[in-house]
Amino acid sequence: MSLHDVPTAQQLVESVREWLERDVMAETSGRLQFHARVAINVLAMVERELQLGPQQAEDHHARLARLGFVTDDQLASAIRNGDIDITTELRADVWASVRDKLAVANPRYLADRG
Repeated sequence: MSLHDVPTAQQLVESVREWLERDVMAETSGRLQFHARVAINVLAMVERELQLGPQQAEDHHARLARLGFVTDDQLASAIRNGDIDITTELRADVWASVRDKLAVANPRYLADRG
């Protein structure tokens, strides 16, 4: 349930991205087209974060809690200081967070990894 009516933030971002892809890219070239492509990629990232972010945040906090930490800074400090053993579980949790970040930033990197 949201305070805001439709269109949602995700729908607005999607509409602008689609307009850039469909209309602006076809009518531009050179530097302007390059910047339009960058804007399209940024908007696609925002779309993915709006869609995936809430669940990813819950999952990330659960992983940190399972390891005994509240923040990434605490975990990083413990790793740096040698206060936590580098276990298979820790590696799996860190890799899960990296996968979540890649799913938003550029999911093709995950597809390339197999």
